[in-house]
Amino acid sequence: MEERLYPSLILDALKNVRYPGTGKNLVESDMVADDIRIDGMTVSLSLVFDKPTDPFIKSVVKAAETAIKTFASENAEPRIAVVSRTVTPKVEKLLPGVKNIIGVSSGKGGVGKSTVASNLAVALAQKGYKVGLLDADIFGPSIPKMFGVEDEPVYMDEVDGRHLIAPVEKYGVKLLSIGFLVDKDNAVLWRGGMASNALKQLISDANWGDLDYFVIDMPPGTSDIHLTLVQTLAITGAIVVSTPQEVALADARKGISMFRSDKVNVPVLGIVENMAWFTPANHPDEKYFIFGNGGGKRLAEAIHTQLLAQIPLVAGICDAGDDGRPAVLNNTVSAAAFASLADKAVEAIEKRNQELPPTHKVELQH
Repeated sequence: MEERLYPSLILDALKNVRYPGTGKNLVESDMVADDIRIDGMTVSLSLVFDKPTDPFIKSVVKAAETAIKTFASENAEPRIAVVSRTVTPKVEKLLPGVKNIIGVSSGKGGVGKSTVASNLAVALAQKGYKVGLLDADIFGPSIPKMFGVEDEPVYMDEVDGRHLIAPVEKYGVKLLSIGFLVDKDNAVLWRGGMASNALKQLISDANWGDLDYFVIDMPPGTSDIHLTLVQTLAITGAIVVSTPQEVALADARKGISMFRSDKVNVPVLGIVENMAWFTPANHPDEKYFIFGNGGGKRLAEAIHTQLLAQIPLVAGICDAGDDGRPAVLNNTVSAAAFASLADKAVEAIEKRNQELPPTHKVELQH
């Protein structure tokens, strides 16, 4: 059988090398850069030192090469570069013009998360706020369809000597999605690292400018993409979307648990119960609870957060999304619900900013 190397083998090998200055191994000391590349038996990586004049550089590099050949494979060919933290250009705060970042999430697919994110963004723009919407659902981007901009070309802006992706603007909202950059009729087949890098580019290499609210349509469930987002951005708060069924509520709890975990620690602004009831378009006062009654409210009470909105199920919501015109732009029961959601979201963020310290990015751990 052909011998193969994997990044995890290399990291395990480097755990056997201690940095003399602290006595901790290289992985513990966060000295192994996130750039391990394997080509056959050739292993390329960078080791990060605090100073370019560190007296232990040569001995540590030699020990790392030996460890890879000893613990990973004697046939490995290490290629180790040295990077200094002090000579790395200082990176300015990411998205300095963005005041609040809202993650719209769901525990499972099919609950209308993208519909809620789209209509929330447009409703905020209608109220006079500067709004951006990022479609972070890398493997199932739907925002271009919902805004009717699937075939919109993507241009670049030159800002302070940098060439940045220009978001598409529609209904007062700045939009970006991986859907603008791939064939809409074919599945996106990317490994996790490729997807994460593409997402980082849509955030850091785009001309978002000044925004009051930056809404992120997250993928359903919990995944590497969620970790990429919380490691890249300090998210102000998360809105969790669910439907009233118990199975959807159970999955929503898992998503909430992720945000509230010690490592992620993103405040949950509240719950949106989508498809709360069915309302016939011609009889807006009638309610038929086809998926159960009050599940979102019970979940909000159980986890000590607020129910931001109950969005009725009306045919117009789906039609509006398919036609590229979000439902909040129409004079319907659902439009009123989304407008109310925007008000409640603004209140929740203002309350969160008054009572809690700023969110911090999650620090990457090897």
